[in-house]
Amino acid sequence: MDTVDLAEVRPCLEGVIPAIMATCSADGTPNVAYISQVFFVDERHVALSFQFFNKTRQNLMAKPRSTVLLLHPLTARFYRLHLRYLRTEETGAVFESMKAQLASIASHSGMSGVFRLLGSDIHEVIEVERVDGDPLPEPLARRGMLGLLRRSSARLAHCDSLENLLDATMATLGQDLDIDHAMLLILDPATERLYTVASRGYPWSGVGSEIALGDGVIGVAARERTPVRIMHMTSAYLYSRAMRESLPGGAAAQPGTDIPYPGLSEPHSQLAVPLLSGGRLLGVLFVESPQDMRFGFEDEDLLVTLAGQLAAAINLMQESADPPAMQAPQPVDAAPVPSRVGPALRVRHYRSNHSVFVNHTYLIKGVAGAILWKLLQDRQRVGRSEFTNRELRLDPALRLPDVADNLEARLLLLQRRLGEQCPQLRIQKTGRGCFRFEALAPVTLEDGAA
Repeated sequence: MDTVDLAEVRPCLEGVIPAIMATCSADGTPNVAYISQVFFVDERHVALSFQFFNKTRQNLMAKPRSTVLLLHPLTARFYRLHLRYLRTEETGAVFESMKAQLASIASHSGMSGVFRLLGSDIHEVIEVERVDGDPLPEPLARRGMLGLLRRSSARLAHCDSLENLLDATMATLGQDLDIDHAMLLILDPATERLYTVASRGYPWSGVGSEIALGDGVIGVAARERTPVRIMHMTSAYLYSRAMRESLPGGAAAQPGTDIPYPGLSEPHSQLAVPLLSGGRLLGVLFVESPQDMRFGFEDEDLLVTLAGQLAAAINLMQESADPPAMQAPQPVDAAPVPSRVGPALRVRHYRSNHSVFVNHTYLIKGVAGAILWKLLQDRQRVGRSEFTNRELRLDPALRLPDVADNLEARLLLLQRRLGEQCPQLRIQKTGRGCFRFEALAPVTLEDGAA
């Protein structure tokens, strides 16, 4: 038998084939059992799923040494891990990732009602053996992963605006990585919800749709700040559609303010990667596929690296978006009204959650809704059409946070939502930290209930 590195057995840790674990009781009696999951933690540690208070569990508590037999899903080669139990984790990144992956295994095997993760048993890997045998030929190795990463990174590095950056990210996923279905969501720290700002491959964009922290693959990845990857269709975590609670506030919250989530109705593979920069969560990059086992650990490693660059770029653009001049915005003369097209617009605003309806149809809410209402009011009162990001940041009525206000992302969300649902209202960037707001139809403003 040959001793090998743990990296060689990573394909065995995808949850495709159950592993076999051997333990020993305090009096030396051996026990062999199947285990649902062996999870790669790092080059020296794995985590095993703790699901039942059974003989295996009793033996580990008495004698921490064990061996695990793994089978490569493509070559049918066996490997043996020699392990030492260290501790059990019941929360955190490893636990949540294992819980997500276990749910997919349970669904695939028809045992969703049986599998339930109680904890993640962390084991030190003492030795990895390649068991003698007659395996199948090795599959062709994926080539050019670093080249793909380099091209993807170069594409993002050329972006000079948040809009270009998000478009380049979607193009990179499709053209360089052959990923047909993806979306990018930005975190609103005040509401602890993620809102969609870009997507590809769906019948509708879903721009503005929301997911709460901890809800589904996307919400769990955001809450725990760790990638979450599943290989099979699952319903245990409601991965295919995050269920959102209704808005608080009773009569003050208007119905019909949920934008449809654009995800696949029956995904078979999903991967959510948090966007982290400077220790802060900015959002989530999410990809999915109707194929089983579409995203392996190499895809995860690549997207985690790409997400790091994407998060740093978003953070940098947020910090450098204001124009250099620091003086307060000056009053401007009434701007000429553009030529009007289309029917008149009746815009109604509800102060309780800043939801905005146009001709009785929901458009936007939250900070983006408050921004739109300010632009409409300024245009109506003084005929303004030119605005700056800085004045929005200084406006106390918008209640933007002092740190990480994500103003550029909110403006882009509003711009794209208007483009899809109300093209008679439009936002056009005119320079660094500056934009023009235009109404191409008569507008009547109505202030709704408080």
